[in-house]
Amino acid sequence: MLETRVLGEDDWKVWRELRLAALAEAGYAFGARLADWQGDGDREERWRGRLAVPGSYNVVVMLDGQPVGMASGMPTEQDGVVELISMYVAPVGRGRGVGDHLVQEVEQWARQAGARTLRLAVAEGNPTAWALYLRNGFRDTGEAGGLMPDGVRREHIMTKSLLDQP
Repeated sequence: MLETRVLGEDDWKVWRELRLAALAEAGYAFGARLADWQGDGDREERWRGRLAVPGSYNVVVMLDGQPVGMASGMPTEQDGVVELISMYVAPVGRGRGVGDHLVQEVEQWARQAGARTLRLAVAEGNPTAWALYLRNGFRDTGEAGGLMPDGVRREHIMTKSLLDQP
């Protein structure tokens, strides 16, 4: 059974564990590098600060008591637009609905926050993530996002309108 847990800054150790696993196992999918969050970057205050961003929503999904997925909703500078970021499902959680559950949790938060649009960036060469987002109603805007750490691939921007939908 999947259980959702909303995190606050005191839950930084849970977030840290999943984030480091995500960057180690699926670094190709993220705009950050594992090295950025290790060594001098691996500080309690930094992890707490990430979870304490004003207006953010940070969740993990637990499967049999273990955290197997994570995602965040973040406010943007654009009125009515929030972002889905830091999405990750550990291998043990894949194929069990964890990704869909996370997307739906952040979408529900976005609606409650009064957002009109949910936005995300997905890396080139990540067909599983593309399929997840398309399945959940996101569409590719055609807008190029940031350059990935490899200096070659780019992120692509996808959005979902939250207007006139349940």
